[in-house]
Amino acid sequence: MDRQSAGWVNGFVGVVIFSGSLPATRLAVTGFDPVFLTLARASIAGLLGLALLAVFRQKQPARADLVSLAIVSLGVVVGFPLLTAMALKHMTSAHSVVFVGLLPLATAIFAVLRGGERPRLAFWLYSCLGSALVAGFAMMQGGSASLAGDLLMLAAIALCGLGYAEGAALSRKLGGWQVISWALVLSLPVMLPLALFTMPASWSNIAGAAWGGLVYVSLFSMLIGFVFWYRGLALGGIAAVGQLQLLQPFMGLVLAASLLGETVSIPMLLTTLGVVACVVGAKKSAMKLHPR
Repeated sequence: MDRQSAGWVNGFVGVVIFSGSLPATRLAVTGFDPVFLTLARASIAGLLGLALLAVFRQKQPARADLVSLAIVSLGVVVGFPLLTAMALKHMTSAHSVVFVGLLPLATAIFAVLRGGERPRLAFWLYSCLGSALVAGFAMMQGGSASLAGDLLMLAAIALCGLGYAEGAALSRKLGGWQVISWALVLSLPVMLPLALFTMPASWSNIAGAAWGGLVYVSLFSMLIGFVFWYRGLALGGIAAVGQLQLLQPFMGLVLAASLLGETVSIPMLLTTLGVVACVVGAKKSAMKLHPR
């Protein structure tokens, strides 16, 4: 398997894992405060990341890499989890699809600003069309949300795109799982004490579904998914492989149908086919990405 194909395979596995993040977060916030949820998932994943780094005896990152790791931590360890958890207090998981559909564009933009990539014009056309299909479909599904929820999701998408692009660029030097592990460890001295300080006074009234959501977002969304995702972005190109995120909302809705009772409709399936076509087109048009 060549480098670019390996990037797309790893990226796809990462997207499959991430597709459960919003439904799992929706379940988790039924029993946990969004702030505690953010602190707890980062702390659990951070302790696991610290153990991995110790077991495999990884060298500490260079001082010059600390700024990039801080940006990754701000974007995907703190910013996106906290803001989406807060937003999902105001909206349904279906409504959040509108914003997740914008994530590939955000990632591509930061791939230009932070990763030095130069996608072709055709790539941007496919990316915009795919995002429009996702957003248009989600809007037709309805689902009310407050202005505060919408603004929180927009901020979450911007920070997540930045964290994805920054982490992928650094993964070319440190490795994918090392980047997310060091980013988690960097935030651990702050996140763990705060998690202990904000933990619930009583655990007895927290349902099993909320616990399941916490376990998923801590292990898969916060750590395991990034092992595949950052490797995929680093191998296949940040902007190009980032278009696989267009499939994430539909995978998430399928999971939401089984976990939260949402309906999987014929229009959703038809829109998915259109999105797949856009991903294929973006892949072909992004065969040659030129770093600065």
